[in-house]
Amino acid sequence: MSDNLPTQIELISSFTEGSKIPVKYTCDGENISPAMAWTDIPKNTRSLVLIVDDPDAPGGTWTHWVVYNIPSQLTGLAEGAGAPERGPGSGEQGQNSAGGVGYTGPCPPEGTLHNYAFKLYALDIRLDLAAGASREQVEAALQRHILAEGQLTGTYER
Repeated sequence: MSDNLPTQIELISSFTEGSKIPVKYTCDGENISPAMAWTDIPKNTRSLVLIVDDPDAPGGTWTHWVVYNIPSQLTGLAEGAGAPERGPGSGEQGQNSAGGVGYTGPCPPEGTLHNYAFKLYALDIRLDLAAGASREQVEAALQRHILAEGQLTGTYER
């Protein structure tokens, strides 16, 4: 890995760092994934991984979305890309904490503010995992292969 590679990826969405996630992307709205864009991906990136979680969940970190083997030439994912039935070409959907694949939006207990971290990793490999892999499998496979990473955190309260 060269010293001139970016180590920080910039993530861009319909909300800014630390701001409220629009209702449309939560269980109180359409419950669809927001559009995500990114910049500063290293040139030798082979694939990307996106993990969205809620570290404030009462029972421990709740995984809202896992997408892996996102093609390195993509500069983002369209709104709604987290639908389990979406078309090929934007990566493999992994398991979320609700027991399914695809995106499940923020839905904290009423009266509590939660933080939601959208974490993107640029990897020097494609992950050798079947569709529907768990977050734990994805995180284990990406170890020692991260070229750069970025995070965008939004909040939501009901």
